[in-house]
Amino acid sequence: MTLSIEHVDLNIKKDKILTDISLELEQGKIYGLLGRNGAGKSSLLSLIASYRKTTNGKITLDGKTVYENDAVMKHINFLYNVKDASGETDTVKEYIESGPIYRDDFDTDYGFTLLKTFDIDKDKKISSLSQGQQAAVNAALGLASLSKVTIFDEVTNGMDAPTRELFYSEVLAAKDREERIIILSTHIISEMEHLFDDIIMMHNGKILLHESTDELLEKGYTVAGKAERVRAFTDSKHVINVKFLGALQIDTVLGKLSYEEMDIAADDNLDISPLKLQEMFISLTNSKKEEV
Repeated sequence: MTLSIEHVDLNIKKDKILTDISLELEQGKIYGLLGRNGAGKSSLLSLIASYRKTTNGKITLDGKTVYENDAVMKHINFLYNVKDASGETDTVKEYIESGPIYRDDFDTDYGFTLLKTFDIDKDKKISSLSQGQQAAVNAALGLASLSKVTIFDEVTNGMDAPTRELFYSEVLAAKDREERIIILSTHIISEMEHLFDDIIMMHNGKILLHESTDELLEKGYTVAGKAERVRAFTDSKHVINVKFLGALQIDTVLGKLSYEEMDIAADDNLDISPLKLQEMFISLTNSKKEEV
């Protein structure tokens, strides 16, 4: 199963929201979709879910057009943060029990198991739950849908830290249980880095990069130490970010180190650290013209 996005543009009135988006997503992977506010993440996800029509280009699942194709759309589930559920009168139990009406593959037993995992009272009305509990119910619906393409757009908003950790564990279990394409759009990068097989980074309505997480993080490192020694060490390197902590300078560098360079760094009392995904994200989206 492959989700293909080919040369997609999205214009809303006179505004160009997305430009020439091309991606190919494969089953059995969790994709991290990253971007600053306004980068176009939710717009792209809404196109995949057929909430909007592309201005140009096409989106297909196993070669079949997604937009207004009921046979394909039923395999795509888009979960997003619900900001106001005050008008909802159904109980959590009724929400879970209605899952099979909308999703052929919905696993009701799995849904109730997830409610227990998240410690949600199934007899309460949705409107009476806290924002974090509502988010957990939403997450349970998405996981239990068993949809071939399952999209979570900032679905952890409002969850407390323990619930988020439970959600992360369940996402990994869902990946192992079913060959699904799971897309996670989030701003909580440091917490979720371990989930992602691939990273899709967006900036200003375009794809900045799409790479496996392991390969991406092998492309950079940070150097910390006395400012003059750091500057001398990184002078001829591809530095994408510089920051200061008191007398310390920390450079973020794209590239790989030789054994000789590691020895030089040790002699100069420089601390070399693997690059964290959040650091790379911040650096690359601050430097609009940088390429990895």
